[in-house]
Amino acid sequence: MILTGTARLAGVMGWPVGHSRSPRLHGYWLDAYGIDGAYLPLPVAPEHIETALRALPLLGFAGVNLTVPHKEAALGVVDRVDALARRIGAVNTVVVAADGTLDGTNTDAFGFTENLRAGAPDWEPSRAAVVLGAGGAARAVCVGLADAGVAEIRLANRKAARATRLADELSGIQPVAWEARGDALDGAGLLVNTTTLGMTGAPPLDIALDALAGDAVVTDIVYAPLETPLLAAARARGNVTVDGLGMLLHQARPGFAAWFGHEPDVTDALRAFVLEDLA
Repeated sequence: MILTGTARLAGVMGWPVGHSRSPRLHGYWLDAYGIDGAYLPLPVAPEHIETALRALPLLGFAGVNLTVPHKEAALGVVDRVDALARRIGAVNTVVVAADGTLDGTNTDAFGFTENLRAGAPDWEPSRAAVVLGAGGAARAVCVGLADAGVAEIRLANRKAARATRLADELSGIQPVAWEARGDALDGAGLLVNTTTLGMTGAPPLDIALDALAGDAVVTDIVYAPLETPLLAAARARGNVTVDGLGMLLHQARPGFAAWFGHEPDVTDALRAFVLEDLA
C-alpha cells in the first residue's frame, strides 16, 4: 500500500480494538479498487470518545466505525443521528460532513438483511420470525426484519425483562418465555440467533427444532465458528442456513462507500480473505 498526501482516512474506534476484523476487510477493498486511502484501528478509551470523535475533521478523517463500548455513547456526541440509528439505539458508522460536523448512522440492520437475502434468496418475510436474544444485535435484527416486512417477531431471551423492554420500544415484537423458545418455532419462516450461545468458548445453544418448518431459514450472527451447532443441526434436517460472516461484510459497505467514494462488493474472495484471519 502506497499512500499520497491526499489519501482518504477512516478507521474503527473501540476499547480494545485489536480484535476487530474491520481493518482487514476495508484494507482488502482499498487494495482491490486501487484507492488512495487507509483504514486504521483506533484504540480509544471510553472517557475519551467525545474528544476522539471531535478530532476526526481536524485530522482529516472521512469517518469511522464504532465498536464496543462506543456505539451507544456516540448517540450523544455526533451532530446528527438518523432515524435508523435512533431506532436501533446505537451508532456504528460516523461520516464527517464537508463542514466538519458528524453524521451518525447504524448499518447493522442493513448488514443483517443483505446477508439473509444473499444466503437465502427465496426467503419471504410473510411468515413470523423467531429471534433469540434481546441485546444490541437483536435490536438491530428486529429493526431490519420489521423494515423488510416481517409483521410478527417472536422474541425469546434468557432474561425476560429485556425482551419485554425491547417489545415495548419496537412494534411488532411478541415476547416469548425462554423455556418456550422451541414451541415458538411453530409456523415461523425464520429463526435468528443473536446470542453468544454456540460461539467458540461459550456454552451451547439448547433449542429443539422439531416445531420448525422444513422450508424455514435458520441464521446465526455468530461467525466463530462459521458453522455453529445450531446451523449444523438445522442443515442436517434440511433447512436453509445462513452463517454470520456475511453480516459483518455487508454492514461495512455503506461506510466504505461514504468514506472512499466506491460501492464495494461482497465476494467469495473477500469471504475467503477474512476467513483466513478467523482461522
